[in-house]
Amino acid sequence: MNKNKFLAILGTRGIPARHGGFETFAERLALYLTQRAWKVVVYCQGDKSVRQRIDDTWHGIDRITLPVKRDGAPGTLEFDWACVRDVVKIKPGVALTLGYNTAIFCAWMRLAGVPNIINMDGLEWRRDKWRMHERAWLWANERIGCWVGEHLIADHPAIAEHLATRVSRTKISTIAYGADEITGADEGPLAGFHLVPNQYGIVVGRPEPENSLLEIVRAYSRTKRRAKLIVLGNFQPEKRGYHRRVVESASDEVVFPGAIYDAAIVRALRYHARFYLHGHKVGGTNPSLVEALGAGSPVIAHDNVFNRWVAGAASRYFSSQSQCEDHIDAVLGDDDVVAKMRASSIERFETAFQWSEILGQYETLLERYCELEKAREPVAQAQPATPQKPLSGKSTRIISRS
Repeated sequence: MNKNKFLAILGTRGIPARHGGFETFAERLALYLTQRAWKVVVYCQGDKSVRQRIDDTWHGIDRITLPVKRDGAPGTLEFDWACVRDVVKIKPGVALTLGYNTAIFCAWMRLAGVPNIINMDGLEWRRDKWRMHERAWLWANERIGCWVGEHLIADHPAIAEHLATRVSRTKISTIAYGADEITGADEGPLAGFHLVPNQYGIVVGRPEPENSLLEIVRAYSRTKRRAKLIVLGNFQPEKRGYHRRVVESASDEVVFPGAIYDAAIVRALRYHARFYLHGHKVGGTNPSLVEALGAGSPVIAHDNVFNRWVAGAASRYFSSQSQCEDHIDAVLGDDDVVAKMRASSIERFETAFQWSEILGQYETLLERYCELEKAREPVAQAQPATPQKPLSGKSTRIISRS
């Protein structure tokens, strides 16, 4: 098989995207490369109804769906190991692994000679939600990923700085995450949530302590706003104490509709929001924050190096509940402030986070490693031609071309 322009993508639940940022990115990159004459294979994690491997094609992309017997983290381990074993068999020109959580398995690709580029994502081991042994696993796998990856991708300059303490900077490329620009959206979906355009705020993110959901909800609920805050995320207050504290802290102006995967509804909610609240403390270029910029949303974000680089100087930042409350007051009470912040978000998005530029950067990097792999392949030596008896009495010289 010709390895030139043959990519395998690992590390996501698969395409089409239904879960998170990496799935969306895998879908966009696979579609982009397929249209540019690449052969792309994307590995998909089957649910319990999938009993055996399924090979099919989706919009020209080869999908390999592998069955998984376990749920949760054990199922992820099972799936990732099965993907690595299969990649070693099909021998693509280059593999792209999204995330380092099971980087130890990538050592097998390194030993088998499959060039593997790893998108190192954020500082996963720093997240508050992990227990000590889980943090140790993630910390170790970050180190292993740095060693066994042929090349590393950081989606944020601060992540690149961190990785440079592990490996040579020449092994690291910084390529941000992208999003679609939203220049308009139907107001219809807002009616289902009893929302009025430009009279509500929005939060999108997993309800985890490091995402500041409790501080945000408390800040919003301290006074009557005459505007709603819609908080998208999979809340299970009956099962998880943190979720329960967030919900119990909310006023009647805070709405918890759950996790919404309908792209049209999420697009409408983003576009018509007066502002976007982003509480993430850990990570690189967060997809949800980039999507907010693409929708032209004024941003109020937790004050850290990650968010400041993404959202830019004109956004507003908080490091305490009281600061968050002050910024909410400002954007709800002043249309001029909102207009200036909205213009800044659009400008920052157009400068740094458009898919066309980002996917082009990925293709350039992937091509380089496909070409390196092609150069490593041994050149078949032509067998000497068997001399034949000349047709005439004159001698004939046989020329062998290799």
